[in-house]
Amino acid sequence: MLTITVTQRRELKAQAHALNPIVMIGKSGLSANVVGEIERALSSHALIKIKAQVDDRAARDVVLEEICQLTNAAPVQHVGKVFVIYRPKPEEIEKKLERVPSKKKRPPLRRKRDFQNE
Repeated sequence: MLTITVTQRRELKAQAHALNPIVMIGKSGLSANVVGEIERALSSHALIKIKAQVDDRAARDVVLEEICQLTNAAPVQHVGKVFVIYRPKPEEIEKKLERVPSKKKRPPLRRKRDFQNE
């Protein structure tokens, strides 16, 4: 299971506020098809909301933990029947690893006043 820092969690919560639930988990619980749908959603969006129709809070906690274990994602938030989970896209991970140093700064442009003192 992926872990994230407190500051990352705060930023992700702010981003997730405007999202609508993408995946719905019915009363039958977590099935292989639902996990596959969560995988597809995470690979295309990275940050998703999931709504569970399970009434028991302890059962919802178990479902959230199981989802995060199966998908290697990090739980961001759990409010009522709505979960927010995050898993960075593979492209984002590669970009972080292959970060190229920035180009050299060019010298500032010369102004008319700069030429007058020569």
